[in-house]
Amino acid sequence: MSLAPARTAEIDAWLGEARAWADRELDRLLPPPGAEPRRVHEALRYAVFGGGKRLRPAIVRLVGAHFGGTEREAALCAAAVECVHTYSLVHDDLPCMDDDDLRRGRPTVHRVFGEAVAVLAGDALLTHAFALVARTGPLAGELVGVMAEAAGAAGMVGGQDLDLEATRGADHVADATEVARIHELKTATLIAASAEMGAIAARARASERIAAQRYGLALGRCFQAVDDILDVTGDAATLGKTPGKDEAAGKATLVAALGLDGAKKRAKELAAEARAAAEGLGAVKGDLAYDLVTHLLQRRA
Repeated sequence: MSLAPARTAEIDAWLGEARAWADRELDRLLPPPGAEPRRVHEALRYAVFGGGKRLRPAIVRLVGAHFGGTEREAALCAAAVECVHTYSLVHDDLPCMDDDDLRRGRPTVHRVFGEAVAVLAGDALLTHAFALVARTGPLAGELVGVMAEAAGAAGMVGGQDLDLEATRGADHVADATEVARIHELKTATLIAASAEMGAIAARARASERIAAQRYGLALGRCFQAVDDILDVTGDAATLGKTPGKDEAAGKATLVAALGLDGAKKRAKELAAEARAAAEGLGAVKGDLAYDLVTHLLQRRA
């Protein structure tokens, strides 16, 4: 399944508009330039405003609108999940983790500001995310719970630990099941939380929240599968990060587990699962939530 060029252009335009919206909200909701501690906030803003797809805020906005919510209701949650995502990138790039020099097309935070400031900037982003969600009023408790579970040991932190263990185990090559678990925890859980938070902010029913969470999880699995493929097939100029790094570091990826052709086949299967999850939201072919799956499967960056 592929999208017509005109539909691809429409979704690109929507993603661009969603990215601009997210950037405006982040600029408004983050500590202003020059605020003390100045060095930490400079590094924080360098990390956040260095580019990026803003997929997670876009998902908050998309699902919120799907259930009748407004951009204003979605804004705090959208900014919060992007803060959590960016914090994870800052820490993942550190020498004690993935040790990367390039992120979003420019030097990583620790290369510019030093490791100590990078750690503090990441810490500040994570805690600020929860401060933002705390401002959502009566919904805050539910939203904090969803985001905390996705960001903590049951989600991203656990996924990073599994990723590190699989990478350092030179005598063990992770199979597709292990890779799927890493993908689910490290990437898909926060995208699932983004979708569920969008539904909560729109005051969706419990069954609709569950459907949103399932959609985000399936979309996140597909997204990360494509990321593994692009690490092999992409280039630094297009990706904005170092290609081939996963293979060089012995990372647990779908390509390592299944080969390139096998990984592409699995990505298509995951896309079919995500389309089915979109149908669980009530979306059909031609709806944004449905067609976004194919768009992400076909992406080149």
